[in-house]
Amino acid sequence: MPLHVSTHPLVAHKLAILRDRTTEPKKFRELVRELTWLLGYEAMADLATRPEPIETPLEPMTAARLEPKVGLIPILRAGLGMVDAMLELLPTAEVWHIGLYRDERTLKPVEYYNKLPDAASVQVCLVLDPMLATGGSAAATIDILKEWGAARVKQVSLIGAPEGMATLSAAHPDVDIHVAAMDSHLNERGYIVPGLGDAGDRQFGTFAGPASEPGHGPDEETAEVVRRLQRNLGD
Repeated sequence: MPLHVSTHPLVAHKLAILRDRTTEPKKFRELVRELTWLLGYEAMADLATRPEPIETPLEPMTAARLEPKVGLIPILRAGLGMVDAMLELLPTAEVWHIGLYRDERTLKPVEYYNKLPDAASVQVCLVLDPMLATGGSAAATIDILKEWGAARVKQVSLIGAPEGMATLSAAHPDVDIHVAAMDSHLNERGYIVPGLGDAGDRQFGTFAGPASEPGHGPDEETAEVVRRLQRNLGD
């Protein structure tokens, strides 16, 4: 499972502003879009092309056209903020939504929405989720896409944690992961540290106050799940 951590200085600069707790939702959404554009550019660098004859205003030539059909799979709801930037890069991409939420007690993904057609209509799928935390949602989504018939899948996230990378690697070693940064670890609530908090809440302005802030009030069952992920990472 190749891991690609961006080294672009613009990515580092924009990520610093994104992480800042004083960044307001409007600016946060803009930065998510800009970072996704930069990461998407890198993630699609190895897509195949086919030759196609065209005519310029001066003479005929053989140009290159993108060969595979590409599908964008945003994980609801935080992944929605990454779609527009990807569509700017590739306006012909199909967009299919998969809804998963993370059970706060077990940290396991629970599927609640899936609008994929009966058979795969694209060859390459880009899974869009700002945070690769435990890796459970990413692995479950890719399970669905492979069963659907997707030939190739890539994960595009803004920030990842070692626990999530290990989980996704074990479940799908053939999936490329593209991130802006790989952070230190998960806290007891399963949030990435240092991270940026809850990406969905910060995009959509739904922060509920100190009790819901990442790092506050872990229950023992959730903490034990995180400890198990970290023990597995150390094996």
